[in-house]
Amino acid sequence: MLRRRMTLAALDDPRSTFSAAIWLKAQARPFAHDTRNAIALTVLDVVLAIGFAGGLALAIPVLAQGLVGAAPGLALAFVSLVARGGLALMAAKAGARAGQRMKSSVRRMIVSGLFTAAPGSASGLTPCVEGVETLDGYVSRFVTAKAAASVAPLIAIAACALASPISAAILLATLVPFSVGMALAGMAAGEESRRQFSALDRLASRYLDRVRALPVILAFQAETSTETALAQDSERLAQKTSGVLRVAFLSSAIMEFFVALSVALVAVYCGFALLGLLPFSVPETLDLPRALFVLAMAPEVYAPIRRLAAAYHERQAAEAAAPALAALANGVPPPARSQLVAAPTLRFDAVEVRYPNGEIAVRDFSLTVAPGETVALLGASGAGKTSVLHLLLGLAPLTAGQVRVDGRPVADDGGMGGTVAWAGQHPFVSPGSLGHNIALVRPGSTQREVMAAAAQAGLFGDIERPIDERGGGLSGGERRRLGLARALLSNAPLVLLDEPTANLDAASEAALLPMLRNLMRGRTALIATHSDRVAALADRIVRL
Repeated sequence: MLRRRMTLAALDDPRSTFSAAIWLKAQARPFAHDTRNAIALTVLDVVLAIGFAGGLALAIPVLAQGLVGAAPGLALAFVSLVARGGLALMAAKAGARAGQRMKSSVRRMIVSGLFTAAPGSASGLTPCVEGVETLDGYVSRFVTAKAAASVAPLIAIAACALASPISAAILLATLVPFSVGMALAGMAAGEESRRQFSALDRLASRYLDRVRALPVILAFQAETSTETALAQDSERLAQKTSGVLRVAFLSSAIMEFFVALSVALVAVYCGFALLGLLPFSVPETLDLPRALFVLAMAPEVYAPIRRLAAAYHERQAAEAAAPALAALANGVPPPARSQLVAAPTLRFDAVEVRYPNGEIAVRDFSLTVAPGETVALLGASGAGKTSVLHLLLGLAPLTAGQVRVDGRPVADDGGMGGTVAWAGQHPFVSPGSLGHNIALVRPGSTQREVMAAAAQAGLFGDIERPIDERGGGLSGGERRRLGLARALLSNAPLVLLDEPTANLDAASEAALLPMLRNLMRGRTALIATHSDRVAALADRIVRL
């Protein structure tokens, strides 16, 4: 409960990165014991590094006199080296244990949130799978490396100061610009990581949505547009990933430059000091053992920071995923696609629809539909009436112009397919009963509501009668009425009708007209039709 309250507080904080850090720390707190062990073992590594450097400093100057004299120093270096390997293994195990426990805890919270708030939501896929995995590196590597990098370099510099204060000053001076450069690179990496995670979430959500809607895609022959949309999202993800890599290479270059500069400056100073060639006086007399000790310790000053730099992207990835993880863990549903709550305004501005084969179905089409207005689109076959409707469903390629629903571009969401009442020329049929097929548009509807929609659409008889995937058991007119029954059952305030009375005789068409009038009442409606009688129901007629 405490972690959930902290999560909500973090989500309310307008500073998203800071809020993400608060949430991550709150989730990691129950497993702090393993993290503290990993940090302690990593910091202890610098003590063994001092022992290793001291052993080399004792052994190398006397090595020419024989192994006996160098044996104590060599033994100290060997023991320190072996102990460092053991400490690294123990620290890695402690960090991995903390990371695994945190992942399991957060994943349980997220799965619970998905079932209670948004079961089956595609937007929860990436946070639950990819997002949770980022927590492993954050806890097992970054948290440990960050704590060690704030202490271990100072211990190493203090040890160097005992042997050569001037060398320690050089190391400390180069540490400051290094830290500034890493901080700047880290901020850039954070922004790139957030963009990459957003692109990955968009691709995963679109892919899952399209897999679920595969029968509809096949029914509308929208395979090409679906493939194009997935390819565009994949390319966008590749570009964002390249951006993350560019920043990572930049931060590595900054790190290696200052490490090389630091070691080179210390080596030059020690060399000139030993030879007595320094052009200025220094308040110390450097001998070979102390010079060797400082040279061996110089790379160790930056070793903890190198580990931090290598794990820094783990933090950026975790903070990029944290907002979505926190929302799902608290049962907050992912942001939905555009959901209409009232009759919307439609606006088509200089729209062009050009299919991949080069066919132009719609050219320079502009139209504004007021809220609650019904507009009939009339025109010869091939004039583009259906393509105009398909633009709102994301099933036709918008190659020029813009389509807006309540001022929001439809292209931002890939169509309004989940928020409209749609009745097309070839309704999708699923194996099952007639009632099951009607209720597909609103799975939570009651049998009474389904029966009422069927009756209004003129589908009388047993709604439990079986229907196969080819529509066996339904006549052509009944299939058309099935689409209208779904539109009636839907509560969506936007209605799209494609030839609702095609292939019906005059009497059947006349019987449907009152139902169509009732369907469009209080909703914004677009009707593509050849029928003058249907067009007469509209407030306005537009000819293509």
